[in-house]
Amino acid sequence: MTYDLAVAGAGILGLAHALAAARRGLKVVVIDRDAQANGASIRNFGFITVTGQERGACWRRAMRSRDVWAEVAPQAGIRIEHRGLAVAARRPEAAAVLEAFLATEMGEGCRMLSAGEAAAAAPALKGDALAGALWSGHEIRVESRDAIPKLAAWLESAHGVHFRRSAQVKEVAPPLIRTTTGVIRAESAVVCPGDDFLSLFPERIAAYGVTKCKLQMLRVDPGEGSPRLDTAIMSDLGLVRYLGYAALPEAAALKARLQAEQADALAHGIHLIVVRSADGSLVVGDSHHYGATPDPFSRTDVDQLIMDEFNAVLDFPAARITERWTGIYASAPDRLMFVDKPAERVRLAMITSGTGASTSFAIAEETIRDLFA
Repeated sequence: MTYDLAVAGAGILGLAHALAAARRGLKVVVIDRDAQANGASIRNFGFITVTGQERGACWRRAMRSRDVWAEVAPQAGIRIEHRGLAVAARRPEAAAVLEAFLATEMGEGCRMLSAGEAAAAAPALKGDALAGALWSGHEIRVESRDAIPKLAAWLESAHGVHFRRSAQVKEVAPPLIRTTTGVIRAESAVVCPGDDFLSLFPERIAAYGVTKCKLQMLRVDPGEGSPRLDTAIMSDLGLVRYLGYAALPEAAALKARLQAEQADALAHGIHLIVVRSADGSLVVGDSHHYGATPDPFSRTDVDQLIMDEFNAVLDFPAARITERWTGIYASAPDRLMFVDKPAERVRLAMITSGTGASTSFAIAEETIRDLFA
């Protein structure tokens, strides 16, 4: 069989390209070196974040990708665990950033809540510790560990996408795609290598100055009888990391205060995201450490810094950590993603930030539109 498109990589970006191509009626094969999803696409929050993404293309891609998630999730049997986002402002400087954000076009569909209103909307929030909160209804949350396998299975059953697992792609030269399990014929190819910078087109990848980012993640039992968390939670630390907020002039005063009060958290790239799973447990994170080969070990002091912010914002006195893991994704100093063109019928697509779940569907639609225009 000859395919219209071969996709190297079965993470969220690869699956998004398979969907975009299949919707155009193309014959698609996805090739992945692992037997099942194992990388960054299942080691994250499953939180499709719109609010706070970088102004412009990234924010628009997040809006589009959120719409695609909302469309395909019920078809693929993917449960949407909850919707919305509350950004809790612990300091007046944080509230000022949120007010400035609301005045931009990105604030459409969002609103500012008083501390009391925030605590009423999300009873787990410590209302007396807040200066206010931003509420957004744009976001949705899925369980990544389940969603990625279910998305792949649905692409196979509903769209006829073929999968070749446990196969390493060795060469991409359409119409021949050489793998460790044989040659596949495909007229075009998209390579989505994740954090593998050396197997395919290493010189092209190196030109973008990419490195790797390691994050630490936690699963937390909130304790018996705790209030149910029905929205995602973020806090002040996120306002100096997420570029939709951090690029605003008002963020400078907040960053200066955080540097004085939470320098250790900033040094470890910590910001708070909390989301709920179906069993009531919470996924909590995260930290950011950069390097060509990040070590595989989690640090207890970093976990404690994450939990310090968790406890400052949320009232779960009996919370306990039940699971810890790390994830690694590609990172670049000057861009959130790129699509490179190694050959006329080949595209190299890489997300160089933590925006994979939030922007992949839109990036894939753009790439497939360009490749098959």
